[in-house]
Amino acid sequence: MKKALILYGGPEWHSPESMARFSAEHLLAGFETELSSDLAILESSRLHEFDIIIPLWTQGELQGNMESNLMDAVEKGLGLVSWHGLTGSFNNSLLFKMMIGGLFVGHPGNFLEYEVLVSNADPLTEGLSSFSVCSEQYYMLTDPNNEVIAHTIVNGGNFPWLKGNAMPVAWKRSWGKGRIFYHSIGHYPRELEIPEVMELTIRGIRWAAR
Repeated sequence: MKKALILYGGPEWHSPESMARFSAEHLLAGFETELSSDLAILESSRLHEFDIIIPLWTQGELQGNMESNLMDAVEKGLGLVSWHGLTGSFNNSLLFKMMIGGLFVGHPGNFLEYEVLVSNADPLTEGLSSFSVCSEQYYMLTDPNNEVIAHTIVNGGNFPWLKGNAMPVAWKRSWGKGRIFYHSIGHYPRELEIPEVMELTIRGIRWAAR
């Protein structure tokens, strides 16, 4: 049985504990799952016990050997999957941003209904339909090496000159031998209950865990 580590924490506006427990119950069937709210695990040698890490964290900082240990583990094959707030986390680590492939910079318009346009050219999205979600429409700086598998058209909010641009919502990428999957949906656990979001997330987890 493959082993998953859910590492959760940060401000309560992203409901980290509820999100972690929802994920363990609904997204990780077939995995032996461990939950932790202590970033210190990133400094230990235990990362190599797991097939995948799911950091459900917002803000915070990587200290000591956390950055180098995590990146070494991913480079050697540890899968990493996350969503929403992770691109706004650990901003003191540019290497971490480079690894996950994105940096959150805002959500113009705050909460709004927007469409997620899914590409059926990838196994992770094959057969999935585009769908609508009412949440924060993330505006991010993203790595051109990402394999984008879903995007949205920016509303712009109080920055109307941004309106109409395509913005990645979900991507996959590799870091050494490790696989990384991210999507920007999931301010609340209920957003993961959208059938297309749940299926996409489960597929991303299985893909990243090889």
